[in-house]
Amino acid sequence: MNNERKTTSVNMTEGPILQKIILYSLPLMLGNVFQMLYNTVDMIVVGNFVGKEALAAVGSTSMITNMAVFFFNGFSVGASVVIARQFGSGNTEKLHTAIETTMAMTFLISVVFTILGMITVTPMLRFTATPEDVFPQAAVYLSIYFAGISGLLIYNMGSGILRSVGDTTRPLYFLVFTSLLNIVLDLLFVVVFHAGIAGAAWATILSQFVSAALILVLLSRTGDIYRLTWHDLNIDPDHLRMIFAVGLPAGIQSVITAFSNVFVQSYINHFGSDVMAGWSTYNKLDQFVMLPMQSMAAAATTFVSQNVGAGKEDRAERGAVLTVLLALGVTGVIILFLLLLAPEAVSLFSREPEVIRYGCLFIRTNMLFVSFNVVNHVLAGALRGHGDSRGPMIIMLGSFVAVRQIYLFVMTRFIMNAPAPVGFGYPVGWMTCCVLEVLYALRQRKLRHAGQV
Repeated sequence: MNNERKTTSVNMTEGPILQKIILYSLPLMLGNVFQMLYNTVDMIVVGNFVGKEALAAVGSTSMITNMAVFFFNGFSVGASVVIARQFGSGNTEKLHTAIETTMAMTFLISVVFTILGMITVTPMLRFTATPEDVFPQAAVYLSIYFAGISGLLIYNMGSGILRSVGDTTRPLYFLVFTSLLNIVLDLLFVVVFHAGIAGAAWATILSQFVSAALILVLLSRTGDIYRLTWHDLNIDPDHLRMIFAVGLPAGIQSVITAFSNVFVQSYINHFGSDVMAGWSTYNKLDQFVMLPMQSMAAAATTFVSQNVGAGKEDRAERGAVLTVLLALGVTGVIILFLLLLAPEAVSLFSREPEVIRYGCLFIRTNMLFVSFNVVNHVLAGALRGHGDSRGPMIIMLGSFVAVRQIYLFVMTRFIMNAPAPVGFGYPVGWMTCCVLEVLYALRQRKLRHAGQV
């Protein structure tokens, strides 16, 4: 058992800090790339073989699906912090209880999200002012997506458990396989069977169910201390409280931020399907740019959690700073390439000149400000590793929701109601959040050193 644990997990409480962070975050980043391919391949296939309305439909629904997924990911963050801390402290019994509680809650949440998602498809699309030429296809895609959302949630939580103990390699293998499967099924259903946007949705959820099955088999059959024992599944109140103490603020922050993005989408929808398709393409490319910061934010959370659990506060702080710097460097290189190759990147999704024009407009307006968001994500991850989710939640909600919505209202009502200024609502939130979160992180560090937190 010990030999397996040494080869499949990464103990971040010992050894070179930067090396540990890279070893952890690189497979995670590659895995996130392949997971992102699910929806991206859907958009590329329908954009090229179905039409711009289908492309706009798939892109516009991502803001809605993100609300459910991001809320669940907040729960996943809370579970990961608790599991990583138990792993770092070497408490096998509590680690086992945390894992069983986590998976039991995951199955329950999956059922709830499936039902709620399917019955709220039409109201959500009406709320975002989805145009009539896009609405039918968006409703079809969204209904099928929510019918199969449990596969995504179960995989995300199972891989989160593995990441908590430092294993980011095997989830990557599963994602590579199922992403390739999704590409094959997309082409089969859309190009060969002519199933349209429904075929793209079915390809996605079938691939996600396969990834969920693989991760459950792995967790059930491992001989390591994080093994999932089905007959021990239960919800332990103490561990659930610890998970929610970190995860609930993170989930609320994520879902309200996603809800705020739905408002941005509703502003965009008023400009028609060309702008919608261009915005959808920009958002998908922006998600790829964000992958390094998201992966390194997860690395910061796990690194800090394990080291706090082991009583190594100074090492936890050094790891957080190095992770911010590493994320800024990697993201900066990606941004440079995207700015240089914007037309080529957008044309992967659509060859229509107006779609390419608006996609490039949004990229060139917003991308220079992404570095502010890098600091936001990684610092928030480090703070959550300390068990502090409430502070980042309040700061991000104030910046991404309140400030962004005030900006959009004032801009569109009194200054300029045009696509580029509306899209710039994203950087406005990023910059505000960055300033506030840096100040907050410095304050919390001072209080920790004074023994007050």
